[in-house]
Amino acid sequence: MEISKREKRRSAPVVMAKLIVIIKPLLPVMLLAIILGVAGFLCAIFLTVFAAAELVSFVQTDFLFWGKAFIFPLLIILAVSRGILHYGEQYCNHFIAFKLLAIIRHKVFAALRRLCPAKLEGRDKGNLISVITSDIELLEVFYAHTISPVAIALIVSVIMCAFLGNLYGPAALIAACAYLVVGLLIPLVNSRLGSSRGFTFRNEFGDLNSFVLASLRGLDETIQYGYGAKRQKQMEEKSTYLGRIQGELNRFEALQRAFTTGAILLFSMGNFFFLFQAFSAGRIGLPELVLGSVAMMGSFGPVIALSNLSNNLNQTIASGNRVLNLLEEKPVVEELLEGRTVEFNGASVENVSFAYDKADILKDFSAAFSKGKLIGIHGESGSGKSTLLKLLMRFWDVDKGSIRIGGEDIKTLRTENLRAMQSYITQDTYIFNGTIAQNISLGADCFTQAQVEEAAKKASLHDFVVSLPKGYDTKTGELGSSLSGGERQRIGLARAFLYDAPFMLLDEPTSNLDSLNEAVILKSLKEEREKDSSKTMVLVSHRKSTLASADEIFQFQ
Repeated sequence: MEISKREKRRSAPVVMAKLIVIIKPLLPVMLLAIILGVAGFLCAIFLTVFAAAELVSFVQTDFLFWGKAFIFPLLIILAVSRGILHYGEQYCNHFIAFKLLAIIRHKVFAALRRLCPAKLEGRDKGNLISVITSDIELLEVFYAHTISPVAIALIVSVIMCAFLGNLYGPAALIAACAYLVVGLLIPLVNSRLGSSRGFTFRNEFGDLNSFVLASLRGLDETIQYGYGAKRQKQMEEKSTYLGRIQGELNRFEALQRAFTTGAILLFSMGNFFFLFQAFSAGRIGLPELVLGSVAMMGSFGPVIALSNLSNNLNQTIASGNRVLNLLEEKPVVEELLEGRTVEFNGASVENVSFAYDKADILKDFSAAFSKGKLIGIHGESGSGKSTLLKLLMRFWDVDKGSIRIGGEDIKTLRTENLRAMQSYITQDTYIFNGTIAQNISLGADCFTQAQVEEAAKKASLHDFVVSLPKGYDTKTGELGSSLSGGERQRIGLARAFLYDAPFMLLDEPTSNLDSLNEAVILKSLKEEREKDSSKTMVLVSHRKSTLASADEIFQFQ
């Protein structure tokens, strides 16, 4: 299942509501940011209002303001305070944003851990990378530049309506309409017009990531078979399409800015003419005319900030939607944190049936895996051999029947206990971009260097490693690019020996190897079995020669 193909789309208010819930632990900091923001904007607005009041006092001598002795220090204090308060607001907002992004990343990685491997097998890795990186990063816009600006704009607008209403009652109505149009109506219209393009952009961006990732990994094959020109053309087409969507979003942004600027000018001039009419009719004096006009023109800062959010909010909402899809997705199999624990003394598969979607893979299959035995599973590709091992690992649950270890159904076993009893080696051993030692231990600190080397010796890998200039500190390169197929498989085998689980599941460990490397790995398995007769090994292969030393062979059709 790919994110972009089965994506659940929520409305913008629903996405924002779910994202706001996460902010609960940092609510005091958010409240501080709102207070600082409101105070900062009021300083900026009344800086011009007080300056205008002082000018009016020069013209109209009966209008007494604070006088020259106070006005200049006051304006300096307001100007300096505006800078300090704005810095404090931004500091709090970004503190919240980056703290919450860390929390969300932890939640996303926890979700990936719950979903793997069943829900992530065959999934679009580029899209997943896009969610983990750029989508989460875009949420910074929401947490740092959306939540507090909305509250600040609302509070400042109410205060300014009250101030203007105190000067001349009807002016408050004009101001309220202006703030609603600039801060609410225009952003909502712009958001509605561009929302679908925002979702499309984020999904196409994820698809492009997948395409680039696949192109880099398949670079050798692309060059070998002369596919470079076609691949390049496809990349150009995807990039052009993405650029076209970005262009549409930019046009929406330009229209939004134009309408915002036009609305501000229209309402500011309308307010001035309205006050001027009242002044001409003698309903208000010169101070009310000047202060009302200046206050109105200087009070749009918070709602402009709110209006500008709609430019990036479409993509931010789309990113939030994709992150929420991942966080809320249900795993195929739930891990059991509390459950039974058993000692391994064999396993059994009893009348098991299993199907992927509607394709039957296993039907009423039964088998016993006695302790200390080497059990072979032979069959053609697609016959269900690998699926059986994944069911034993409980990557999926059986549709019918049961799988038991130590006499207990694995559905009742604590997942940690189940994993501790099993080692699983696949035909394509994944190599991390690190040292050979780190790849054998998987970065665990609980193993000593001596234990790592002993596991490598069991896997017939040690002699090769010590022949390298840096030995176990040799870098493997991305995906093990500096290693051969046989060396990668032996690293996988060394991992299994290091973790020393009593139930070893080996899925075609020699299928991609030549006869020499196959012989080396089979020899390692034989020697390990001779040293520890309690180990149970299940060896899957489509080659009968690989299963020559098996105590029992199950034939899959």
